[in-house]
Amino acid sequence: MPVILATDLIVYALALSAAWFAVKTRRDGNVRAAWLELRRRRLAMISLALIALYAAVALADSIRYRDAAQGGGYSAEALSLLDRAASGLRTRAEKTYSAPFSGRLFSKESVELPDGRVVRDYPALKYPGAHWLGTDKVGGDILFASLKGVRTGIVIGAGATIVVIPFAIFFGVVAGYFGGVIDDVVQYVYTTLASIPGVLLIVAFMLLFGGRGYQGGLISEKDVALAFFVPNDRLFWLCVILGITSWTDLCRLIRAETLKLRELEYVQSARTFGAGGLRIIYRHIVPNLMHLVLITFVIQFSGLVLAESVLSYIGIGVGPEMGSWGNMINTARLELSREPVVWWNLLAAFIFMFGLVLPANIFGDAVRDALDPRLRGR
Repeated sequence: MPVILATDLIVYALALSAAWFAVKTRRDGNVRAAWLELRRRRLAMISLALIALYAAVALADSIRYRDAAQGGGYSAEALSLLDRAASGLRTRAEKTYSAPFSGRLFSKESVELPDGRVVRDYPALKYPGAHWLGTDKVGGDILFASLKGVRTGIVIGAGATIVVIPFAIFFGVVAGYFGGVIDDVVQYVYTTLASIPGVLLIVAFMLLFGGRGYQGGLISEKDVALAFFVPNDRLFWLCVILGITSWTDLCRLIRAETLKLRELEYVQSARTFGAGGLRIIYRHIVPNLMHLVLITFVIQFSGLVLAESVLSYIGIGVGPEMGSWGNMINTARLELSREPVVWWNLLAAFIFMFGLVLPANIFGDAVRDALDPRLRGR
């Protein structure tokens, strides 16, 4: 039986958007020109390949189904394609910590030798050398935990930005085009919202809405609607509140750009020929703002990925049973204070986060340059 979480829809939307962009590149001359400019930049294409790899892992982790249980019904564990493809990493658990590529546990135990003597030594692992990034306290593979965090990072970065864009476009365009009292009201709203510390809003919102529903791990029947859909997902609510608290900066930018666009000749000509305000906004204003939206989407994505890690670190992010780099960093906080130090949990989270955030920033800069006619060819 397939299982679809509310946050899976975000990943599916990203996959469809990528397919739509591929079709658009063939038909739209401006998009094709921007794409050809991007292809000239080797570093941008390498970054795009890394982002596509992360997106493929997130998509594989968003397609899941429950196996039939003995005696009827379905299992409470919904395994994704990633879980099934990496079943070796998922099921090869050790007793406790082991270092990367090690053949023995990280802590000494009482070991009985063949001659009957009992000594303190490092016991051999069940699967020596199989854990490339080591294991955690309960023997789970760190590489598998890092891969499970990919979907969370992609969903947070893309899902929160998807919430940001409609708010910013609507309020920014309305305030910039109509001006007057509407402009004053919109400015008052986003100035007031921006003056409130975002962490306080996020904490209050997550305490109200994030304590119920699916937290990760096993799926209970009360969480499932229509036999396959899980609408109440803690990660979904985290995307919503991060989007609500992050739209003000883009709104200011869109409002300023709309103030400039409404005074240009082609907008004045459309108004002279009797075009209504909504038609002008739809045909002339919004299309000329999309380059700002695209650039902001790519650049803000990386900031939101880092925000999820910080929120999970302070305990108001995703559930403890859901794969997250922030949860790994939170666990490493205690591991770094022990002796000997367990460092590989933090290192793995850093490597995977760095591998997503840095290419996203590089590709965002390349997109900005490709969409700016003054910088093309440089």
